[in-house]
Amino acid sequence: TRRKTLNADWEPPINLGPAVNESGFEASPNISSDGSTLYFGSERPGGSGSVDLWQVSIEPVIDLNDDGIVDALDMCIIVDHWGTDESLCDIGPMPWGDGIVDVKDLIVLAEHLFEDDRLVASWALDETEGDIANDSMGNNHGILNGNPIWQPANGMYGGALEFDGIDDYINIPFVLNPAVGSFCAFAWIQSGAPSHVIISQTGSHGGTWLGTNPSDGKLMTGLGDMYFGTLESEFVIADGQWHHVGLVYDFDALHRRLYVDGAQVAEDATFVAPQPSNDGLHIGASKDLDAASFFSGLMDDVRVYNAVLTTRQIEGMAQ
Repeated sequence: TRRKTLNADWEPPINLGPAVNESGFEASPNISSDGSTLYFGSERPGGSGSVDLWQVSIEPVIDLNDDGIVDALDMCIIVDHWGTDESLCDIGPMPWGDGIVDVKDLIVLAEHLFEDDRLVASWALDETEGDIANDSMGNNHGILNGNPIWQPANGMYGGALEFDGIDDYINIPFVLNPAVGSFCAFAWIQSGAPSHVIISQTGSHGGTWLGTNPSDGKLMTGLGDMYFGTLESEFVIADGQWHHVGLVYDFDALHRRLYVDGAQVAEDATFVAPQPSNDGLHIGASKDLDAASFFSGLMDDVRVYNAVLTTRQIEGMAQ
């Protein structure tokens, strides 16, 4: 349960999910003396005996305006309450604050800046060697195929990965099902060429999430194209320049939207029903690894979200 201030009423309690609230017996919650850990007893599977001692870390609430992302707006809220005892902003030092909003609270927020609870997978592509592209959000680590080359100094943010357009691609495990709800996919790319694929989903109902059209390298998406056709923009991204490209599928409006460098460049005029797929992703090639689809150029900071981001948030990522 939460409350906005120390004097406010408690809000309705919320089940924390299987990490804390299992279906089995659980009791005796206790917080450690330093306030950083919750201990509790549970008969859940995976323990050593009947009632085992389990623990979970206590994390600061730093998304102060509850918009799903930690950014400059949250920083402004702290500044607006500077020198007060506003409990919402008194997040440092961890775990309970010190009764005043000051630089210690800004330090805690800065440690989590740009974290987004809607981000389900993120490949920074900043590695310097090896055949694994690490997912910073979970276990959706990608396996490099062909021989893409790590470029530690040539990315938009740190390093990047260079694809040869012949047989280079990354194979990613299952991340999300497009038929379940809204989602977004974004990437920084340089170069590209007509017919090249940036992100695709494998499987019978999979398809190209982001790519370029066959004629002149304009950004397009083939999500749901089996029944609804492709959505194509007028923006050429195969021009040798760095571009931030993105696909948004709005589950409420049943529309696909395409973005280039923070601006919307295309949207469906009629509804496009979601297409289910429980298969993985290819970064840099089509789902069937068609020869003409292999991406050529540099790619950086590939992200997948399980919600629709706002225009302001998309603009911010492209800066």
